[in-house]
Amino acid sequence: MSLDVLSLKIEFGGGLELLFSNQRSHNVTIPSKVRRDDSTSLLPLEDGIETKPADITYLIHHLRDHLLKERSELFIENKTVRPGILVLVNDTDWELEGEGDYALRNGDEIVFISTLHGG
Repeated sequence: MSLDVLSLKIEFGGGLELLFSNQRSHNVTIPSKVRRDDSTSLLPLEDGIETKPADITYLIHHLRDHLLKERSELFIENKTVRPGILVLVNDTDWELEGEGDYALRNGDEIVFISTLHGG
């Protein structure tokens, strides 16, 4: 595996999988360094472009732009996951890991679970 990309396992539950091709599990490869503005453009990073290590905030944008099939408002709100979505990083609540600022590492497993149920 090249050092300039990260391989991640992404899981969706609680109904979120319906927004992602009705598929619970995805293997995703993302760049290890990304644009500071979280743009998911696939254009190469140019000199002078501010970068940062890939973090969960970038991953959320990447999932929205490249995997989400419908109704982005049910997944993302104000540049993060909408309220009611539990995020786990390697089986740990992301609040204990720095939330969106958590710097992703190769092999991480990120789980998104909707805790909202209509009725």
